[in-house]
Amino acid sequence: MNTEELVEVVLPGKVEPEGLEIRRGDVPAPGPGQVVIRMEATGVSFAEQQMRRGRYYDQPAFPFVPGYDVVGTVLAAGEGVGPGLVGERVAALTKIGGWASHVLLDAADAVPVPAGIGAAEAETLVVNGITAWQMLHRKARVRNGQTILVHGANGGVGSVLVQLARAAGVKVIGTASARHHDTLRDQGVVPVDYRAGDVAARVRELAPGGVDAVFDHVGGPGIVDSWRLLAPGGTLVSYGTASTRDDEGSKQWPVLKLLARVWLWNALPNRRRAYFFNAWAGRALSKDRFRARLRADLTEVFTALQRGDISVRIAARLPLTRAADALRLAESGTVAGKVVLTP
Repeated sequence: MNTEELVEVVLPGKVEPEGLEIRRGDVPAPGPGQVVIRMEATGVSFAEQQMRRGRYYDQPAFPFVPGYDVVGTVLAAGEGVGPGLVGERVAALTKIGGWASHVLLDAADAVPVPAGIGAAEAETLVVNGITAWQMLHRKARVRNGQTILVHGANGGVGSVLVQLARAAGVKVIGTASARHHDTLRDQGVVPVDYRAGDVAARVRELAPGGVDAVFDHVGGPGIVDSWRLLAPGGTLVSYGTASTRDDEGSKQWPVLKLLARVWLWNALPNRRRAYFFNAWAGRALSKDRFRARLRADLTEVFTALQRGDISVRIAARLPLTRAADALRLAESGTVAGKVVLTP
């Protein structure tokens, strides 16, 4: 291992993408129960966009290495780890630390990537796929014949979510700008232009009795419309506050307001339910349960890819040392699909 060099991208503070720093050093050695993976692909998600602004509601302390997920090959294993894992391609949800040439993990957090799935393709489905699958099947528990509304249906999570929903026999209404509508129609989604006026009124025309679930990453005042669009027995899953990405002031306040609304709505005497979802939140409850659920659900997502139920879209592949360009591109709103970093 001493023949390889560790290269990692550091976010030193609230900086423009060009302020990211490249740090070099020794590849870490795995301790008991740990593995070191040689990164093959990591991605730029919305979380990193918020983190560089200091706006992520669970913001890590600066400086740190970003990277919410990673895919790579196990280079070395520590004591207590089966030797069969070395040389295997695995995926992991890291929250931070993925933007590095080598990543140290607990072996229990490494999920095998099936043969035939490329590293970049797998990477697009780690945080996005887990989020989509768990919201759809663990929170909303969608069923064949239901109708759902997906805000940002062309986005990283939204694009996976609509495909998984269609595979489950669910009718999907998806909001997106007009340039993405043809793609959504090809996927069997009924598109609604979020820039064309009263989105709620258009959705009510399409689903007069309400929708069975709404998946909302926008937050802000519009979350009230999402709640009101639910049919009796429906579920609202809020999983972000994208509308406040560029705001100033408290980063927690938008989330606290959301949580307060969720609590209030669930306390009301009605048959509807609301959730605020974060793929990482379950880790605080039970490590073993979190890991088992993540492994099972990510395996389901990979199987859906192999089956052809979903496809992935890679907007660009850039080397790790061009992380600033990758972040700038992801934030531009001009590309469709995931921006992936490679060694």
